Amino acid sequence: MATQSHHDKVERQFGSQASAYLSSAVHASGRDLERLSARLATFPHAKLLDMGCGAGHASFIAAAKVKEVVAYDLSEQMLAVVNDAAQTRGIANLTTRQGYAEALPFADSSFDVVISRYSAHHWHDVGKALREVKRVLKPGGVVIFMDVMSPGHPVLDIWLQTVEALRDTSHVRNYSSGEWLSLFNEAGLISQNLMCDRLNLEFSSWIARMRTPAVLADAIRAYQQSASDEVQRYFELQDDGSFTSDIVMLEAISH
Repeated sequence: MATQSHHDKVERQFGSQASAYLSSAVHASGRDLERLSARLATFPHAKLLDMGCGAGHASFIAAAKVKEVVAYDLSEQMLAVVNDAAQTRGIANLTTRQGYAEALPFADSSFDVVISRYSAHHWHDVGKALREVKRVLKPGGVVIFMDVMSPGHPVLDIWLQTVEALRDTSHVRNYSSGEWLSLFNEAGLISQNLMCDRLNLEFSSWIARMRTPAVLADAIRAYQQSASDEVQRYFELQDDGSFTSDIVMLEAISH
């Protein structure tokens, strides 16, 4: 029952905000998308799955580099935005499918590449989802995940998880680099490369994108103002509430 209710919450949270994500500068651009584009250029004949595709930014990058893209998401409204944008942009090698990360509606060994960007922190069971990734990947297939990353240290971790959960009630967890490596390993995926970077989050657009209720936005501001010097320094907290998070890009292969 818990799984279903969490999925319902995710779908409600993101469906109403689908178009905001299409125009979001954080999601539409970034060094990670540039790296993804360069990496995918080496797979011109690949069939690729984008898990938790959101408004489709990674899918659109992928479609320019690989043979076929399946954009997959829980939110039907998000997928409608992806379809419309793909048609507008003349992208003909992209299709959409709706469903859960933990139960992929695809046959074994269906894909050469699986990617995911800024989605996994919403998933109810990342370990189960990664086992599904392993199942649908061909032997030797490549998986590339990009997400906000926990710094790992308990003081910094609890601060990040708290502001994320106040902003977005469908948030589950930002994982540390060590947790990601363990999760991939336990799913039978062999990690090949892990790259960390920093992402600046402008407070007003970060809140607006999720339509965070004013009472929770105020709670985030109060929580920020109570932050220790260590937290303020690490997250580069600004007077307007903007801050900087760690992001990770992790690549692995299926054996």
